[in-house]
Amino acid sequence: MSEQETKRAVINRLRTIKGHIQGIEKMVEEDKNCKDILLQVAAVKSSLQKTGIVIMENHTKSCLMDEELDREELEKTIKIIVDFMK
Repeated sequence: MSEQETKRAVINRLRTIKGHIQGIEKMVEEDKNCKDILLQVAAVKSSLQKTGIVIMENHTKSCLMDEELDREELEKTIKIIVDFMK
């Protein structure tokens, strides 16, 4: 997937998540069942996690393919990945 395609895919995912969050907000305003709200929150959490993985994968590939990448930049990238996975 090209960088532009990845960017479009991430933006589409984020827009979907945004709509989902707006739906959750409406559920809260309408005093919907807590179980149903929590299921939707879990779905958003999962979608965000998957979106983060796409971003991380793309960033890691581009960094590792960069021949001029120095050790410090590699360490920063690794730290970002580790922090994301926590």
